[in-house]
Amino acid sequence: MSKSISILGCGWLGMPLATDLLKKGYEILGSTTTFEKLKSLEENGIKPFLIDIENPDGDLGDFLNTDVLIIAITSKSIPDIKRLVNNIEESKIQKVLFISSTSVYPFTNGIVTEETNTANTPLAEIEQLFITNKTFESTIIRFGGLFGYDRKPGNFVRKDKPVEDPDGFVNLIHRDDCIAIIEQIIVKKVWNEVLNACADSHPRRRDFYLKEAQKIGANKVTFNEDSESKYKIIDSQKLKDLLNYEFIHADLMNI
Repeated sequence: MSKSISILGCGWLGMPLATDLLKKGYEILGSTTTFEKLKSLEENGIKPFLIDIENPDGDLGDFLNTDVLIIAITSKSIPDIKRLVNNIEESKIQKVLFISSTSVYPFTNGIVTEETNTANTPLAEIEQLFITNKTFESTIIRFGGLFGYDRKPGNFVRKDKPVEDPDGFVNLIHRDDCIAIIEQIIVKKVWNEVLNACADSHPRRRDFYLKEAQKIGANKVTFNEDSESKYKIIDSQKLKDLLNYEFIHADLMNI
């Protein structure tokens, strides 16, 4: 079992992931870009580091002195990520889990698997920096839209803007599943893979957002009925097979 794990980015996903891994006996090193949050990390038993890869003034040596690195930041800066990769190459780290997004896929109006070609985007290029690196092993996990707890899908609907493509399909994943999947990748040592991760169900946007808006008391949702139908349906079967995983929140219409 990997004894120490560094989490680059203890935010909405990284912080609860860190606390859950602590409960399972791992030593956790966590980073934040804000000085004020260092105390919160320490109070939760996480060894705190102030790291901003866009302003690389500090030494990452201690933070990267770990068994596994989980990258949970939203930066799309290719030069900054390249510099981070160089730092990883010079460290003891042998395993990297890079949290990506299904936004790397173009709209295909069909089912999308890991074999589907990605779009020409900075995030897809960043993925390749890890996939092609021979110094350490990487797994890329492409999460769908993140929701759960304070992040309610009903709030994704703006009062002043109609919902586009109402007959398209939803690709979302609950934070509980994100954390469970990350932990299973580490425990089962599933490395050198690219994995899609979305809930099993893909309701139509019209049905889903009407239901979710009602949950938060929004009485009216409007849809752009004339919008072009552009969608993708993310298939997560590869992940389910490799991890023998069943989604905690599989049916988005019954959450």
